[in-house]
Amino acid sequence: MPTDCSSGQLTFQSFDGRSVVAGFDGGAITSNAGALLLREADRVIGLSGRVARCFSDGRAADRIEHSLQTLVAQRIHGIALGYEDLNDHDDLRRDPVLVLLSDGMEKKRASVAPLAGKSTLNRLEHAPTEAARSRYCKIGHDRAAFEAVFVDLFIEAYRKRPRQIILDLDATDDPIHGEQEGRFFHGYYGCYCYLPLYIFCGRHLLAAKLRRANIDASAGAEEEVTRIVAQVRKHWPKVKIVLRADSGFCREGLMVWCEQNGVDYVFGLARNARLEKRIAGALAEAQRAAHASNRSARVFRDFLWSTRDSWSRRRRVVAKAEWTRGEANPRFIVTSLKPDAWRAPALYEDLYCARGNMENRIKECQLDLMADRTSAATLRANQLRLWFASLAYVLVEATRRLALRHTELENATAGTIRLKLLKIGALVRLSVRRIKVAIASSCPTQTAFALAHARLRNFAA
Repeated sequence: MPTDCSSGQLTFQSFDGRSVVAGFDGGAITSNAGALLLREADRVIGLSGRVARCFSDGRAADRIEHSLQTLVAQRIHGIALGYEDLNDHDDLRRDPVLVLLSDGMEKKRASVAPLAGKSTLNRLEHAPTEAARSRYCKIGHDRAAFEAVFVDLFIEAYRKRPRQIILDLDATDDPIHGEQEGRFFHGYYGCYCYLPLYIFCGRHLLAAKLRRANIDASAGAEEEVTRIVAQVRKHWPKVKIVLRADSGFCREGLMVWCEQNGVDYVFGLARNARLEKRIAGALAEAQRAAHASNRSARVFRDFLWSTRDSWSRRRRVVAKAEWTRGEANPRFIVTSLKPDAWRAPALYEDLYCARGNMENRIKECQLDLMADRTSAATLRANQLRLWFASLAYVLVEATRRLALRHTELENATAGTIRLKLLKIGALVRLSVRRIKVAIASSCPTQTAFALAHARLRNFAA
């Protein structure tokens, strides 16, 4: 029997002799009860307030319905909860838990929802730079201030000054499917895309720069590293800094900058015939060891090396001469680190190979938090979208770091945290004195939720 849409009832297969019906008439119920934890984490690190100060507001104060801080919080928290499209917010603006993101300013009209709809948020997402703002664009943004927020939050995450930090650099593809500004076909990835640059330190995100795809993977890396290192050293002047990246960043300009500024580096080095000839004896040794043990074998070599014309000096190169699955698998890295501090096997296996963890962080940003939703027409708007998604990552990471230690979600991805801790059903009851969020009694992560709440409240105290 077809469903009677006019009655608002949805009929399902009966169970135990009883009819099963459903309807969207439950009242103040939310599926986002875990947003309460995000709200507490936001308050601890001051995220929404910091980001709001990266914008300038030229709107008439007596006509504003939603403050910049409310708009920023709504956008960042929405992405963290899985709502990547602005269209979603026309319904979410009255979600009984998400409305708590509002800064509580008095509305000028009783009919105005606590949160903004898609049109207002669209103005925020398309805000021009301050220099390009016009009478028709009341909200502008400061690019330098946006970039600085990520590093400030990273520095404040440390209770004690670290002795050393390792900055991981990597580029990835961001496929696009329209006629966006700056679209180019990338031969390696086989699609039209952007080529964003990410810089992480462990799980901390320090930079997310959107770039056209018709450039070298390392383009702009020197400028980003210069900015980040200067900001870090302003707070930690004696910290040891190491850059780590694959061969796409092994460029003379970046290595010279590191050498001139007291920054160490470990970069992958693309293999070539000259390098392979240099370790031919080591490859033969690895082959003999593999045949004798019937397992993969590797031999390391450590030597000084220079290219024929692109390098200005000889540099330390570590080679991994590996024989695996019946064939040679040589790999090379170039570094400024000294042999007495890092011997060749540990340098490659323990230090350089650990950069693979950064790829998991990029996947969290790109996939779990929808940083790849760069479907706006302009490069500027898509950069803002990338920043908002990156800030959602920062918010979820702060929740994980501050509240989820020694729980089953301590090392969970952003997508798993959203599924198990944030997307929780609850009934919201509003009275004169309080707002009661009655979370589902069958919630499987209620212990982790309660512990996270206690820790965040303790930080906020």
